[in-house]
Amino acid sequence: MTPEQYFKAVPKTVDMNIRSELYSTNEFTFAVAVILSAQATDKKVNEVTPALFRVAPTPAKMLALGEDGLKEYIRVISFFNNKARSIMRLSAQLMNEDGANETDYKFPKKYHDREQLMKLPGIGQKTANVIMNVMWGMPNIGVDTHVFRNAHRYGWVGVDANTPEKVEEKLLQIIPKKYHAMVNHVMVLHGRYTCKALRPQCASCPVVGICTAHDKTA
Repeated sequence: MTPEQYFKAVPKTVDMNIRSELYSTNEFTFAVAVILSAQATDKKVNEVTPALFRVAPTPAKMLALGEDGLKEYIRVISFFNNKARSIMRLSAQLMNEDGANETDYKFPKKYHDREQLMKLPGIGQKTANVIMNVMWGMPNIGVDTHVFRNAHRYGWVGVDANTPEKVEEKLLQIIPKKYHAMVNHVMVLHGRYTCKALRPQCASCPVVGICTAHDKTA
């Protein structure tokens, strides 16, 4: 199965109007949600963020809440201590930018560049890719567990692509550019609900007829 065949068929079966299933209220809260989602499910993150973002929807209010206050909201999330520290450092740095007190917070334009965005605390390559793809429609691929797993499952990358960065590099080479902006969205939703890790729903998959995955069940 080629990437061209996959991206012709699968987008018709996912909701393309959903840019992310993470709950957020502005660009700052989306970045916080993405940080919290590392090694945690979107469902678990969404259990805590509505209450958190009611009291701390901006960098200024997050700082006012304080690290200990933040931990009270996110302690059910994996690695919450480290994540709280990163979020507070991110908030402190964004306090030096315009709009830190605005409820409809938007990152300054300079952060629409991945290298600049990755200079912010708590934002690595995967997080930056997701933020840029979801919020600004940039053709970046955030390689989460679903993208990583299924890129290997479909034989698009080899065993040497053993990091998210290597998988992203290979996918950008082999997937036609016209699909780059949708790769993350489509592969995440397809991987989450159909092409699952343990029990893939092959019978309802739109590419079952051409998929050559070794663990195909139909």
